[in-house]
Parts: sequence; structure tokens; C-alpha cells
Amino acid sequence: MPVADRLDVTLRLVQAAGRIAVPDLASRLGVSEMTARRDLDALQERGLVQRVRGAAVAVRPVAAESGFAARAAWQSATKDRIGAATAALVRPGETVLLDAGTTTVHVATHLRLRAPLTVGVLSLQAAAQLVDQPGIRLLVVGGEPRPAEGSMVGQLTLRALRDLAFDCFVLSLGGVHAEDGYSEFSLDDAAVKQVALERSGRSIAVADATKLGTRAFSRIAGLDAAGDFVTDLAAGDEATHPLGPETLAALRAAGTEIHLA
Repeated sequence: MPVADRLDVTLRLVQAAGRIAVPDLASRLGVSEMTARRDLDALQERGLVQRVRGAAVAVRPVAAESGFAARAAWQSATKDRIGAATAALVRPGETVLLDAGTTTVHVATHLRLRAPLTVGVLSLQAAAQLVDQPGIRLLVVGGEPRPAEGSMVGQLTLRALRDLAFDCFVLSLGGVHAEDGYSEFSLDDAAVKQVALERSGRSIAVADATKLGTRAFSRIAGLDAAGDFVTDLAAGDEATHPLGPETLAALRAAGTEIHLA
């Protein structure tokens, strides 16, 4: 995994946990403890975490530089390919629920070509891509936008989802692990995703290759929760993503169809 990508995931893990031990961090990322310490040192130099004996603590629980705006430009071309491949799996005429996340914003831009559709969105950024688009009936699922992210969370969101039913849910992920399944960095986001899975006839999971082998803070569901999984070609490259091939094999064993963009 490129260092910049790993630092992004490391920071999000520390912020989600508040405090995380080096061995736990190394296990969640699939790297050595030496690598985990080196990454934490780099984040501490930027003032984003504080190193304590054997662990690290978050110093900015909601850091703007690690929020949606900062990540939007990260691997943008890759995420756009994933977005196009995901949108191609959506059938015209379906009711679709679109999860929050930087990758699903790219899905939203390509869904405009799959009209007619009814699309429920769980983020302000996805809503901006689909508002006033011909052939798209847009539903903004109510709730409270999470700071620095724009994802809709809380009891209002959960209540709204329980009153709706969708043909397809496009699920965005913080981590994908062969043993622990799908996970997310925020407890609030994970709770919304769990209800969304229950209220959808089928689900398409999306994640760039850096998420493979990662265990984020809050478990969402097992690997069999989605019938399709869309990621980028780098997921199969063991040299840059050591746990990628193993994770893809676990997904296939769970009955998931893999799509490499």
C-alpha cells in the first residue's frame, strides 16, 4: 500500500478508537509493528496524533484535513473507475440507496446515465451530484450530517430508512477483512449501513484496494452481505496490497461476485 494511503487509513483508525495500541493497529492494517510505529511517528510530526507508550491517541477527533474534503482528491481517477463499474450494475427503473463516502460520489455521477432511477442518498455530496438531473427522482434521507463528512446519521436517518424499501443498496466501506467482514470507522455510519442492508433487496459493496485487509472500528456485516463487490485492479497485486488477494478469495468463497475496475 502506498505510504500516503496507509497514513490516511491509520489516522482514521486512531481517530475512531480515540486510543489504539500499536499491535492492534498493525493487525488491523496487516503490517508489521515497526511499520505501524513509523507511520504513527509521521502523523505525530504533523500534529495529527500523539504517541504514548505502546500506543497512539487522537488529538483532533474530527480533523478537517482527514475528512471528506481531504479524501475526495485521494485516488480520484481510481474511484471514478469504480464508480462507473458500480453504476453499470444498477438497472434502469430500480430504486437505489446510495451510501455516503468519497467513492459513492463517483457512483452518483455515473448513475445519471442509468436513468430512469429513484435514488435515495445518505450524503450531502451525493445529493449535490444528482439534484435536478433528468430522469432521476432524488430522495435525501433525513438526518443529521456528520461533521467533516456530510454523511446522514442519527435516529432520524434510521427511522426514515426503516419506513422505506430499496431494490439496491450501494454500500461504501472503511475496511474489508477476510475474517471480520465489512467494517466502518464511525459507529454512527455503521449503524446506518446495517439498517440500509436490511431494507434493500440486494447490495453492491464498493471499496478501493487500500481497504482490503483492513479492519475498521465498527463491524457492519459479514462478507456475504453483498452479492457484488467492486474494487480496483490493484486489489489483486500482492506486492502493493499483501492482503488483497486473500481478501478477494474470502469474498469469492462467501459467494460474492468480484468486479475489478
